[in-house]
Amino acid sequence: MVLFTLRRLIQSLFVLLAVSVVVFFAVYAVGDPIELLVSPEATVEARAATIARLGLDQPIWQQYFTFLERALHGDLGTSFVHGIPAIELIVQRMPATFELVVVAITLTCIIGIPLGLVAGLYRDRPLGRGIMATSVLGFSLPNFWQGMMLILLFAVWLGWLPASGRGDTVSVLGVPLSILTADGWSHVIMPAINLALANIALVLRLTATGVAEAQTQEYVKFARAKGVKPGRIVRRHILRNILIPVVTVVGMEFGSLIAYSTITETVFAWPGMGKLLIDSVYQLDRPVVVAYVMLVTLIFVIVNFVVDILYAALDPRVQLVAPSH
Repeated sequence: MVLFTLRRLIQSLFVLLAVSVVVFFAVYAVGDPIELLVSPEATVEARAATIARLGLDQPIWQQYFTFLERALHGDLGTSFVHGIPAIELIVQRMPATFELVVVAITLTCIIGIPLGLVAGLYRDRPLGRGIMATSVLGFSLPNFWQGMMLILLFAVWLGWLPASGRGDTVSVLGVPLSILTADGWSHVIMPAINLALANIALVLRLTATGVAEAQTQEYVKFARAKGVKPGRIVRRHILRNILIPVVTVVGMEFGSLIAYSTITETVFAWPGMGKLLIDSVYQLDRPVVVAYVMLVTLIFVIVNFVVDILYAALDPRVQLVAPSH
């Protein structure tokens, strides 16, 4: 177990290193931020001073090793535009993104699992077939188009919900939360639905498939033969067994939603990390872009690392040592 943990830890470090190389050189090869940061009327001396201050006068390989050295000390660079550490800027936006993702994951569970359960139990009936057919829309419709249609319907035509922003917030231990206010909920519900739709479809179909398969298992047939009530069979025998893969997928999707919330946050002007990333790309704010990608990669690596370790600890069938040849 110790060797397995060490091997996974080393692999995770190599993943972070590889991502840092790809992202750094890809981002720094696009555009020239000096054209946006320095006024065209600025003198040659002022332009040169800005380039030197940002370290852009060094060869790109030297800039990378400087970045890597600082990253090992927790410094991912300073924003060209805002003039503050990039990681600090991202952390300021993090509560909004996490709040949006938590609401989206909650909607995914409370909508996707029950609908999937119904679709699996009634898979050969019009109700089950209708639910499964409708779930295809969750995978098919573009995320940005869904968002615009939600805004058009609920904000423009009906006037029920605001189209953008985060609304009123309440500070809890220094963290601003909008889900604790009515105005905040009115702002978060549309972007959360837009972010959750694809995952609702995923969890729905995964649950339906699990239910259909579970109904053919011997333990379910024995329970029916013993006269156990159908509701108890669903709760105690079917649902409890299918929730293991569903919960695993939901946990992994949490990291995905954090990474891919950029479109939703842009459409709804939600002040989170994704919106910051898009703005930074437009402004060629390289340190913020690199810091964002590295932070999201770290989240993915940590989640995968924890899942692998838990699987290895709980399931003796997981192979801990590489096979010999």
